[in-house]
Amino acid sequence: MTEIHGSKARGVRHARELQDHLIWLDTFSGTALGVLAVASGIYTYLGVSSLLDDNGAMSVFAAVAYSVAVSVGIFVFWSYLMRLFPAVKTARARTGLLAAMGAGCLAIVAMSSWLNAAALAGSAAVEQHLAKTVQDYQASLERTHEIALSAQSLERDVARVRQSFEDLSEQEAAGTLSGLAGRGAVFRVLRQKSAELTGLETQIAGQTPLVQQAFEQGNAILSRMRALTVEPGPVEARSVEFSEAAVQLQGLLAQLRQLSVAPLVERAAQDLSASVVLPDLDGSTEEIRGNQTATIDSVLAALASRAATLEQAARAVTAMAPASEVTYTPVSSADAVILYARNFVPSWAGAIAIDLLPAVLVFIVAVTQGVIRENREGSGIEDSMSLAELRAALAALRDVEADLAKLPPTPDPAAGNEPEIPRLQGRAS
Repeated sequence: MTEIHGSKARGVRHARELQDHLIWLDTFSGTALGVLAVASGIYTYLGVSSLLDDNGAMSVFAAVAYSVAVSVGIFVFWSYLMRLFPAVKTARARTGLLAAMGAGCLAIVAMSSWLNAAALAGSAAVEQHLAKTVQDYQASLERTHEIALSAQSLERDVARVRQSFEDLSEQEAAGTLSGLAGRGAVFRVLRQKSAELTGLETQIAGQTPLVQQAFEQGNAILSRMRALTVEPGPVEARSVEFSEAAVQLQGLLAQLRQLSVAPLVERAAQDLSASVVLPDLDGSTEEIRGNQTATIDSVLAALASRAATLEQAARAVTAMAPASEVTYTPVSSADAVILYARNFVPSWAGAIAIDLLPAVLVFIVAVTQGVIRENREGSGIEDSMSLAELRAALAALRDVEADLAKLPPTPDPAAGNEPEIPRLQGRAS
């Protein structure tokens, strides 16, 4: 029995020690909670300010009002939980308060934490958006230039077909093709197609410096856009200049796509065999004219074959996957933080922690209060009283006895004598 009593006494002393700690911590817990709420409100103000387009007095007032409301809401919410959650005992009550805490935490994240993250990493997130846009434009420019160069390479195919017709015309002039030397009907057909291909080849060659010039201008604009992503100063001003450069680059990409000669070569190849002007046969005999006709038919067959080959090469270039369309969309710092959230995990963690850190304090106080109740369970009130409380109880007992002593005696008719003034018996006597 003595051992049980000693164990209870030790538990009571432990509970009293924990209670003293809680009393001391409670002297500045409200202040600490207020500091956290104010800090969150300041960052919320910065985040709200980045969302407002107008910088007038009304916008400033609206941002201040919102941030003050957030600070007050956070302070009141966690003050309620700090007082009530450790005090409840039943599992049902604690489950209800936990549900309320979860809903409140979601509300705090929705109204404050993402704005805090925007204030902490908003400029960096916007710069990340600019850098990614530059990468997209770089890929689009390189792909468009690649397709344009592939179209320019068709010049070699056109030159090869042209050279083949020139060689055939030379053979016809020497008499080794149709058997009739000179520049007759077959020679004129070959020269006609050779001239057409020469014009096409010249047109393709004229596009080469334009393609190279457009590519160089695009790279110059991209260099300026890259510099804007890392330059010092407010990111909003840089974003405006970045938008202007993006518009210029967008137009340059459209121009570079139009410089592709693949559709032109494809149409020329289709016309190569379809538009043949056959001259009058100039053979002096029927046999010679028959040889000319046979040679022209062979030339037309060769012409159709080479035109099909050239058309196939042009279609291969046309069928190349085009560059993806890139359009720069300006975003606010708050939107950029959400868009690139995984790149700013530390900032998000800090923004959320400053709002939800009091939850840890709530659980600490709840656990401590649970230990105090467990150690005091089964002990009498006299075991849990401190020395100061005992002294106060004794003083109150003496005051009560003194007040009773001043009361007049009440006669007892049955006894026939006056009773003594009743006195309280207790440890004070």
